[in-house]
Amino acid sequence: MVQGIAPSLEEAAQTLRANAQRTFTTVTLPLLRPGLANAFLVGFIESMADFGNPVVVGGQFSVLSTEIFFAIVGAQYDQGRAASLAWLLTLFALAVFAAQRWVLGRRGYTTVSGKGDAGVPMPLPKNVRRMVNAIALPWVGFTLVVYLFALAGGFVQTWGRDYTPTLAHFATAFSLEWGAFGIVWSGTAWNSFFTTVKLAAISAPLTAGMGLLIAWLLARTQFRGQNLFEFSALLAFAIPGTVLGVSYILAFNVPPFELTGTGLIIVLCFLFRNLPVGVRAGSAAFQQLDKSLDEASLMLRATTARTLRHVTLPLLKPALVAALVYSFVRSITTVSAVIFLVTAENELATTYIIGRVGNGDYGVALAYCTVLILLMSAATALIQLLVGERRLGRRAAAPPPTVRA
Repeated sequence: MVQGIAPSLEEAAQTLRANAQRTFTTVTLPLLRPGLANAFLVGFIESMADFGNPVVVGGQFSVLSTEIFFAIVGAQYDQGRAASLAWLLTLFALAVFAAQRWVLGRRGYTTVSGKGDAGVPMPLPKNVRRMVNAIALPWVGFTLVVYLFALAGGFVQTWGRDYTPTLAHFATAFSLEWGAFGIVWSGTAWNSFFTTVKLAAISAPLTAGMGLLIAWLLARTQFRGQNLFEFSALLAFAIPGTVLGVSYILAFNVPPFELTGTGLIIVLCFLFRNLPVGVRAGSAAFQQLDKSLDEASLMLRATTARTLRHVTLPLLKPALVAALVYSFVRSITTVSAVIFLVTAENELATTYIIGRVGNGDYGVALAYCTVLILLMSAATALIQLLVGERRLGRRAAAPPPTVRA
């Protein structure tokens, strides 16, 4: 969203004698509203539905997602209570979803058109820059410290008691042996690792492709029932993962669609769960693109498919990267949506880690976390390299003049 804002709009405000602070509050910030609203919606719903963090570090502090889980798999086994709590969690999420839709309204946010725009982006006002640095930099430092602890925990005997360096945890999870027929993947984590990577690699491109296609249909076409179709496409965005997992168990546990225990149901869960992110990323990007770009291509006798390939997709690279990275990472790290769907044959990385933590084997769990962090970092870099960056022909700010003595 920030990259797509036309610098000429900020320059126009400054030409009309608006200072940097007024330009930021009246031009830049309003144009960022779709991105801010989407980020808030993702953060709120993911926090509401998060299961892994509360169950590991929450202790006796209960949240709705853990209560739903223990109502299904605990000693009480009360499906009615789980369904009631799921409805309550869904209503909270739907309320925030409706509020986000109301805030965005029907305003226009088009900033990328067919006209040339080589303006220089306005630097942040000093007080805004100070506030952003005061919030972001300490948080980045705190995040790095947490990751360093996670990385270090896998290389010591017992974190908190015995800091003797060791690779025993990695050997337990990812050991390799040479057998009579070649390499034997003897580590206990290899099965869940390969299953997770395979299912995430299948679901990520499907999620990104379908999400951007739905966003294009919503932004560039008009048809009956469009509002209902948009609400249906984004409904999974408002449904917490725990509720989704319970729904899949009830829907696909009986014929004719008896998919429980298979890898297909996990892929479908990933696709349905992460699809709205591709739709929202695509919608936010399409709101910045002028329809005249599509019209100019069609007037030059290009087909719709060619227009999508040569005009629209190059301008949607940030949204494509966001959808691919988010869907791949979320498929690897999700817990709440698949905690009811995994089996011994189709065990995932997160459920393996949760099981190790439940048994008090934190060293192996942290070693696995280290491998996942490296895997997701490499996958993110690879996606960015393959997709590339969007080029809008913007010129960089001129360096300050040098004063010669």
